[in-house]
Amino acid sequence: MRALAVLFMLTLAGCQSAHYDIAVPEPGESEWAPTLVENHAEPGEDGSLYSQAQMFTLFQDRRAYRVGDILTIVLDEQTQSSKKADTSLDKKSGIGIAAPVFGNKTLNDASASVDANRNFAGGASASQQNSLTGYITVTVAKVMANGVLAVRGEKWIKLNQGDEFLRLRGLVRVDDIDDKNRISSQRVANAQIAYAGRGSLAESNQPGWLTRFFQSPLFPF
Repeated sequence: MRALAVLFMLTLAGCQSAHYDIAVPEPGESEWAPTLVENHAEPGEDGSLYSQAQMFTLFQDRRAYRVGDILTIVLDEQTQSSKKADTSLDKKSGIGIAAPVFGNKTLNDASASVDANRNFAGGASASQQNSLTGYITVTVAKVMANGVLAVRGEKWIKLNQGDEFLRLRGLVRVDDIDDKNRISSQRVANAQIAYAGRGSLAESNQPGWLTRFFQSPLFPF
């Protein structure tokens, strides 16, 4: 019986551990790879130097607006949230049964009373604050019919005790790009920003499987 209980606990712990396992990313994955465009433009006719694939203008700054162009995202993300909840329940009830009377005789020993008291008090609070600043340069993966640019890119940094990576993708307007070919991350629509790491430093910040089991909702106590 004891062996079955131990086996059951290890099974729950294994399930909970699998729930926390996240696939380790690798640099250069296809969904984050830059969009490379080869130049197949034909040379200009009659000795002209004009090439439609490499169009420059004298009246505006050089900004990203085509597939494969490079764009710098200025990361300026700050989030803060807090939540607090308090619950209190209290209920009391009582029932009394008088002693029965038979003629001139009262049965005092037959009297009864029932009292019930129920109370519950609970409280919870949570607070979280995040900040992310820096730069990441991405490429234009797609130009939509309305001129909106779909961008994506990643940055990997090799450290002594592991790797750190930053990934970003989303939608930007050409009008929001400044004269230095930069745009704030707060103006990226449908932004997906991921900043994490892998290696010994990242693994040391993760709780072990037994700790995750005792913190799991499956734990009965």
